[in-house]
Amino acid sequence: MTRHNAAITLDNVRFSYGATDMLFNLHLKAGETGVIVGPSGSGKSTLLNLVAGFEAPLSGHILIGDEEISTEEPAGRPVTMVFQENNLFAHLDVRANVSLGRSPALKLSEADHLAVQNAIDRVELTGKENRKPEALSGGERQRVAIARALVRDKPVLLLDEAFASLGPALRQQMLDLIRELQQETGITILMVTHTPEDALRFDSTLFFLKDGQIREQGDAAMMLSPSGPQPVRDYMGTSEHKTS
Repeated sequence: MTRHNAAITLDNVRFSYGATDMLFNLHLKAGETGVIVGPSGSGKSTLLNLVAGFEAPLSGHILIGDEEISTEEPAGRPVTMVFQENNLFAHLDVRANVSLGRSPALKLSEADHLAVQNAIDRVELTGKENRKPEALSGGERQRVAIARALVRDKPVLLLDEAFASLGPALRQQMLDLIRELQQETGITILMVTHTPEDALRFDSTLFFLKDGQIREQGDAAMMLSPSGPQPVRDYMGTSEHKTS
């Protein structure tokens, strides 16, 4: 995997969704974590979909490293995306669902089989390889989705509310797993969350979206602090309003 130049850049990327015009300018260095927060409808998932190739920009440039990917098909982009719904196939067991990340036709070499098993072990699903999704908990299903992302072996990982349906303890466990994987592999992570505190589990940059644009950005700890930007404090509900 080429990980040394997996910076993410959106340069004047325009997109229109209904009556909402969006304009994105974002830069995240290779190997870093970016966390996107903001009100519903602000364009968070749209931004990720533009990077992944599920939406096409009206204009502007999307780059991974120095490579322009704005017109690349999703399958040709050096990114992996994990969704809230985890997108597992109900008729396939854990091993097969993970294997799809390596080969959509499920034609695996010996090296592929080893990579699949290593990923399953890494997300602590050893012994559950033959279970179907219905026999797994919500957290286990998301672990399968993460394992599938691992075997795709791409330098950029996109997480779209990937852990929103999990309880607090499982959510923290998943975030810690992602952080460990990043430390081991050097992948670049861009994630959308409705829980801004998620950003504090990483050494991350926080991007605050509102009305289709990034209005504020900076170190997550600073942005979420009592002295952070007013729009972020308003969104978090931590502003102190003086009364006369």
